[in-house]
Amino acid sequence: METQVQKPRRERPKPVKLTDAAAARITEIMAGADGKYTGVRVGVTNGGCAGMSYTMDYASEAKPFEEVMEDKGVKIFIDPKAILFLIGTELDFVQEKLGARFMFNNPNQTSACGCGESVQITPASS
Repeated sequence: METQVQKPRRERPKPVKLTDAAAARITEIMAGADGKYTGVRVGVTNGGCAGMSYTMDYASEAKPFEEVMEDKGVKIFIDPKAILFLIGTELDFVQEKLGARFMFNNPNQTSACGCGESVQITPASS
């Protein structure tokens, strides 16, 4: 009788990854937040001169059909309508001379407006 060896289960690729700086800043913000939040919700919305804008908000629980993942100790909730637009995105936190901000480094982004507030994104091919 042959013994079947089970292959280790390969982890599914994460649709969104955090840099160390983004994970540290989100953890810091969450620690000081009023409310019982368990993570951050990311997505995209229609609007702006280039067509779409990224969204970030506190999340306390998953909404129906949301993708829930964890990276570097941070729970990320992804709007189901945004998942194809965000696959492969790296979320970073950058500090500059005159301010600091979260930045979406998205391989699906094809252009951005001059103000930097809105982008044009092509859905990832599955």
